[in-house]
Amino acid sequence: MKVNLNGQVALVTGGAQGIGRAIVETLLDNHAHVVIVDIDTEAAERTAHELAAAGGGFCMALTGDVSNVRHMEQVVESVLSRLERINILVNNAGINTRRDRAPIHEYALEDWSRVLEVDLTGVFVTSRAVVPAMLKNPGGRIVNISSIAGLVPLRLQSAFVAAKAGVVNLTRSMALELGPQGILVNAVAPGSTLTQVTKALFYDPKGAYTEKAASLMSHIPLGRPGSPEEIAYSVLFLVAPEASYINGAILVVDGGWTAGYARDW
Repeated sequence: MKVNLNGQVALVTGGAQGIGRAIVETLLDNHAHVVIVDIDTEAAERTAHELAAAGGGFCMALTGDVSNVRHMEQVVESVLSRLERINILVNNAGINTRRDRAPIHEYALEDWSRVLEVDLTGVFVTSRAVVPAMLKNPGGRIVNISSIAGLVPLRLQSAFVAAKAGVVNLTRSMALELGPQGILVNAVAPGSTLTQVTKALFYDPKGAYTEKAASLMSHIPLGRPGSPEEIAYSVLFLVAPEASYINGAILVVDGGWTAGYARDW
């Protein structure tokens, strides 16, 4: 998939690995200048170096905690001093609970606070820092990465579900506010996606689906997890010049999971 992003400056949070890295690579392949913002400095710099060395174009890395207001203000200042503008923002950075999943009455308050800080407050803080700069150039695009967990109820992930649901309506609110000023705001809601981090959840040591993964795949019409590249192409579609009348949309990329469960009875 190719679109014309020549001369566009894109900022991708959480761009060092997984879905974020695939988004960075896809934007580079379409001639955007890309800035990776990640809390993992070493991983971000390594990714930027690898992609730039592979002929991907201009790619730089900046360290930033998306939930930290001053961090993100400094990131925007650095980007503007180097590249003078920001045309595309992809709010991709996100985490889930660091402990075993648990019902709400056993869910750790520390995990609740951190997931909400990164997954929801991070979208707000980063957008708040970027939008004033984006308003100076017409045609800005913001894509927030939500999840199917923000659209349908899932058990034992109360913080993640709440945060991603918040991203859905925050996206719509931003679209109402910013659309009249020339900035289109949309979201992508991935389903199960196979990354290096999630690989262990899908496959056993022999390379077959785990029992839980096989059960999950039985509910997905396409019968498989998505790839980071498939999520990245969805982001590319929303930031393409041709997507000029799409605003406030939640693009679900889940292989049909949320379309409804198929049953033989």
